[in-house]
Amino acid sequence: MSVPLYQAKAELFRLMGHPVRIRVLELLQDGPMPVRELLSAIDVEPTGLSQHLAVLRRSGLVTAQRDGATVVYALAGGQVAGLLRAARELLTEKLSGQSELLSELRAESREEKAETSA
Repeated sequence: MSVPLYQAKAELFRLMGHPVRIRVLELLQDGPMPVRELLSAIDVEPTGLSQHLAVLRRSGLVTAQRDGATVVYALAGGQVAGLLRAARELLTEKLSGQSELLSELRAESREEKAETSA
């Protein structure tokens, strides 16, 4: 029995729903990285990073290649980077709307202060 598309999408977002996993994916947008570089860029214990990398690898979002004793991770495809860009654009829109609202609130506050002091 196949899983409905909406359920598969929810599972994808659940898999990506941890700050460490998002940070790993962001770092890998610049190209493949060995685990030691990921560790130095992310404030997480080695065992924690290993667990997050395993989840990302099992989900097919990243690939791993062994180079001697070093394991190098890379994004599995360009679509992951596209999804991260889309998320960044959504957040930019959301935050710019909040900035506009904050400006309006500050303007109202200044007007109220001017009226009470007059």
